[in-house]
Amino acid sequence: MVSKNLTLKLATAADAGVIAVMARDLVEQGLVWSWTPQRVARHLGNRDTLTVLACDGPTIVGFAIMYMGDQHAHLNLLAVRPAYRAAGVGPRLLEWLKTTCLTAGVAVIYCEIRVSNELDREGYTQFGFEETGTVPRYYGGVEAAVCMALRLRSESAEG
Repeated sequence: MVSKNLTLKLATAADAGVIAVMARDLVEQGLVWSWTPQRVARHLGNRDTLTVLACDGPTIVGFAIMYMGDQHAHLNLLAVRPAYRAAGVGPRLLEWLKTTCLTAGVAVIYCEIRVSNELDREGYTQFGFEETGTVPRYYGGVEAAVCMALRLRSESAEG
């Protein structure tokens, strides 16, 4: 589905419930629900965490939650509703995060992807992320994670 009304905006506390349900349904399938509304709300209240929404009119169709440090950022979650995946929503969210990190002086964005999630691994690779290793049983003791990194610049010795 392609929408001419697709916008990106920062999430607010009122969005925590919708984000949590999307995380449960789109990211945490087969796992214990860990990104509950309370956990999402804590991240929304953390000044070092950015949560960006992709909206089709008033409907949230995708989101990303990213922690930002001085030189490193960690993409905690990114999800897009299935009907919008072919519309480039994921890359738009990633481009927004990348631009934000470049502006803030971040050197590397890290994330983890389920080993079984070949489609997302391919998408992150096409965006410029590189696989850096794996972590056994990372997802609730059930599935391994592929660790990925997007290098934006050289790290300074100060960080």
